[in-house]
Parts: sequence; C-alpha cells; structure tokens
Amino acid sequence: MTVIIAFCANVLVAVAKSVAAAITGSASMVAEAAHSWADAGNEIFLIIAERRSVKPKDARHPLGFGREAFVWSLFAAVGIFTAGAVVSVMHGVQELSAPQPVESPAVAYLVLAVAFILEGTSFTQAVVQVRRRARRARVSPLRLVLLSSDSTLRAVVAEDSAALVGILLAGGGILAHQLTGNAMWDAVGSIAIGVLLGVVALVLIDRNRHFLVGAASTPELRAEAGRHLLAHPEIERVTYLHLEYVGPGRLFLVAEVDLAGNDNEETVAIQLRRLERELEAHEGIEAAVLSLSVSDEAALEF
Repeated sequence: MTVIIAFCANVLVAVAKSVAAAITGSASMVAEAAHSWADAGNEIFLIIAERRSVKPKDARHPLGFGREAFVWSLFAAVGIFTAGAVVSVMHGVQELSAPQPVESPAVAYLVLAVAFILEGTSFTQAVVQVRRRARRARVSPLRLVLLSSDSTLRAVVAEDSAALVGILLAGGGILAHQLTGNAMWDAVGSIAIGVLLGVVALVLIDRNRHFLVGAASTPELRAEAGRHLLAHPEIERVTYLHLEYVGPGRLFLVAEVDLAGNDNEETVAIQLRRLERELEAHEGIEAAVLSLSVSDEAALEF
C-alpha cells in the first residue's frame, strides 16, 4: 500500500513539474520532471516486485520466488538511470550550447517547494522505518540500507533522498541564473541532477546484482544462526554453515551438524528432517538442509 501511495504522489508531482517546465522553460525543471516520471515508473516495478516475491514456493521453485524482488528492483534502478540520469544530462548539455532564460521562476519555486514537502514526508517515514530496523539489527541506519536484502526499502530511501537533493539542485540552478543573469547555471543544475541520479542508479544496480548472484548473509546473522542451531539439545557441534539470500529477509540454510548420541541411520534421518522443518518454521528461513558432520571436522565457533 505504501508503494501505491508513493506512485500516486510521484505522478502528481511529475505532472506539476512538467507543467512548470513548460511554463518556465527551465532545464533544471525538465530534469526534475524526468526524475519524477522515472520515479513514478519505478514504483510500478516495485509493486510488481513486492507481489511476485511473496508467491508460495512450488515444485519448480523449491526456494520460492523471493529473488523476483531483486529482478524487478534491478529494472527500477535501470529505469532511474535511463529515464532520469541520461535524459537530464543530455538536456542539460543541449541547453549549455544554447542557454535559454527562465521565465516566471516563481512558478518553479512554488512547485519545487510543494514537491519538497511531499518528498520530505515520504523520506521521514522511510527514515523512521530504517532506524527502527537498525536498532533491532544493532547496526547503523546507513549500513542497514546498503546491506539489507529488502530491495524495496533501499529503493524508496534512495529515491526519496535523491528527490530531495535534486529539488535543491534545481532550485539552486534557477536561483544562480537569477542572481548572475547567466542561463548556463540552469543547464548546470540539470546536468548535476542527472549525475546524481546516475550515481544512485549505479548503487542500486550493484546492490541488486549482489543479491541476484547469490549473496551470503552478514557475519552477524551467520553467528546468530549458528547459536540458534547449537541451542537445540540434539545438536552438539556445527562444522559447516552456509546462509544465502533467496529473497528479501529470506535465507537458504545448509549446515553440517553432529547429533548427540549414536542412533541408527533411520532414526538420525528422522531427526534431521524434523530439525529442518523446525528451522523452516522461522520467518527468515525459506529452506533448510542438514547433513551429518564428519568426526574429524573442526567445530565452528559463534
């Protein structure tokens, strides 16, 4: 629902910026309009990501559909780059060759001010959510945003941050044009917005690529999972542990364990299957596979 609201807000802001760009002829406003239209289009990808990634696993997808979130979030990041960054830089470069004066700058300031309030509200809500999660995970908010497997949250924070900075760059470009009388500054504002969007898009593309190719969990989460395994009275040692993200907040767990006692093969197999089901009951585990440790393997420390 949050993403749908953001989509509607971005469409309204994009329309307002487009009208302001037409009235003022400002290159910075054109860049901001392109930015908002890109954000609106990206919200569609994020909506698809949220809905497809929660589909229940089936025989053809034993690890579920969680990675759909990374795929569609990657499309959204590419959209920011192509529809936002490239358009803004190209238009700014064109304006540099033939700068045009900004007409009715008050219209641009009014639209940018309203957009700043809307984007600021969305950004504040995202920051509150990030800080809450960061406290639970005992990491800094920035580390959480960069390393989190929640691609939708990262995209929202990145887009809102870029939107606020972009508005300031657009307003600064128009103001510098007014103060100096040189329309070049308006074109520079457009280019600066494009560079900003390009950097944000590349970071988001890299983060989604990281999870798509099979990212392991953080050392902190791995240690927590190891301690959780050892908390079972039936498990005496853990000699191998692999945790891989298969979706936002969803992990594939593979471990080699040494069970207490010396039961026969059938009993041990039943024990392992029961432990796997218990692990998979945890909200963060999509699938778990346990096997027996070799006696001479060293135990892991957590």
